[in-house]
Amino acid sequence: MAAKGSIATRKLHRSATIGLTATKVGLRHLGHVGKKKFTVGYSTPKQDEEVRTKHEEDIGKTLFKALNQLKGTALKASQILSMEADILPEGIRRELSKACYKATPLNRALVDKVFRDQFTKSPGAIFENFDSKAFAAASLGQVHRAKLASGQDVAVKVQYPGIAASIKSDMKMLGGLLTVISASTDLMPDRNIIDTVLDEIAIQLHREVDYFQEAESLKWFRDKIKDERIIVPEIYDDYSSERILTTQLLTGLHLDEWLATNPSQEAKNAYGQLLFDFFFNSFFELGFVHADPHPGNFLFMENGQLGLLDFGCVRKMDGGFTQIISDYYKFLIHHHTVEPDYEKLRGFYEDLELSKDEMTDEEFRSLLQPQLDIIQKWMIEPYLEEQFNFTNREWPEIKMADTRKITPFMKEINRNLLYFDRTYRGMILLLSKLEATVKTGNKWIGA
Repeated sequence: MAAKGSIATRKLHRSATIGLTATKVGLRHLGHVGKKKFTVGYSTPKQDEEVRTKHEEDIGKTLFKALNQLKGTALKASQILSMEADILPEGIRRELSKACYKATPLNRALVDKVFRDQFTKSPGAIFENFDSKAFAAASLGQVHRAKLASGQDVAVKVQYPGIAASIKSDMKMLGGLLTVISASTDLMPDRNIIDTVLDEIAIQLHREVDYFQEAESLKWFRDKIKDERIIVPEIYDDYSSERILTTQLLTGLHLDEWLATNPSQEAKNAYGQLLFDFFFNSFFELGFVHADPHPGNFLFMENGQLGLLDFGCVRKMDGGFTQIISDYYKFLIHHHTVEPDYEKLRGFYEDLELSKDEMTDEEFRSLLQPQLDIIQKWMIEPYLEEQFNFTNREWPEIKMADTRKITPFMKEINRNLLYFDRTYRGMILLLSKLEATVKTGNKWIGA
């Protein structure tokens, strides 16, 4: 039996876990379809919706249980997938999002082993003081408090052993699982879309387990961000390696902890504006985004400052793409509020490599666009006025059956757009939880 805190790395065990999960999901869905046949004509639309949501949650719990058992990259993939509204229905995403908060920390012996592999020394021989109990544990690593000989308090991120080696096999197995679910249920889009998303997740995971690269990204943001209210921790190169990252220890509260202090609406609006401006400035001015915007990566600090954590997932944006996004949003505002122009709209889809050239005009207007109208009106709403209240702002839910109707007309998911959408939606979720009212007028997107 594996020791407490260890990661299941044996290929046979991981394959068996994935195979059993695929079987469970398939059986659950067959049962769900069977029950639906007996209730046709006897249930209300509201009851049907409640049953559908419950079924999605059950599938999500089954998936999360398997990915949580595998730990490591499988659990991190779960966290990323929970942010992909275009891929998974809300009930499944809600369950997978628990990956942001559940992880089993390594025991002391394994932490020592990582240090000896990286520095040939134990943490006690490197730091003046090292707390062997992690104060934060995530899917790919955990963080310890320590003190340098200079007296500087630091945060030491230690990567779990075996993580990098398991990425390829884990993503292959996860892809197989999702493909089975896509083929046997109506809960996911076609395989080509799933493959694109999983391929990008694999690329992201390889970046996240390279702490040398994360260190460079952290230094870049620390140098480029000029707003004194945004705090990027200093990195200590002499105490960092490919699998260990030592940075300045920032003190503050995570979002839920900060909200529990009952802050004023003025304070919530101020933080909301800071987050909003940081995202737009990063994307349009710096051309580089912090692309992992879940609440655990932000610290609400004293004096209205915001601490940024975890620079493993960043994305450099091409200048041509940022200009297309600016033009696209401005056009959508005009298209939906002043005068529609379907020919120009289709041109944007082609620029973003979204739609297939062979799609007929009838298919474009009657099948594809009615579904996209819902999302586009949601996208532009905050920019129709100078300020917007983001309270209870949620991504519009589109049934997977409707998503499947439009997938035959979609080329693939534009990879830059994938990161933009994920980061943008993460920012919107933060503003929604803050219940912030933000000045949304800006020079890049607006009427």
